[in-house]
Amino acid sequence: QVQLVESGGGLVQPGGSLRVSCAASGSIFSVADMGWYRQAPGKERELVALITRGGSPKYSDSGKGRFTISRDSAKNTVYLQMNSLKPEDTAVYYCKAQIYVPPWTVYWGQGTQVTVSS
Repeated sequence: QVQLVESGGGLVQPGGSLRVSCAASGSIFSVADMGWYRQAPGKERELVALITRGGSPKYSDSGKGRFTISRDSAKNTVYLQMNSLKPEDTAVYYCKAQIYVPPWTVYWGQGTQVTVSS
């Protein structure tokens, strides 16, 4: 049984920073790409950033410039550092990972709420 557990969400003022984490646990042979998505009320889930097994980050327009994705492969954990947060960043942030159990399977976390408000 593989689980992705996010943590670190919360309430932050505009201009503030927040770091969310996602740890994969269970019977894991290997982890490939890991990523962060978000879903705001009334909107579709969108990609924020992903990071390859080799550590190469890729950002969508929504994540470029203010967000930094990183991973600790020894801990099967991915992080998203979010700076200069804006109210429009308010959303549920979900972690996604491709994990070789086997076979290769895509897993999602349960989501963590990030609210940017004064």
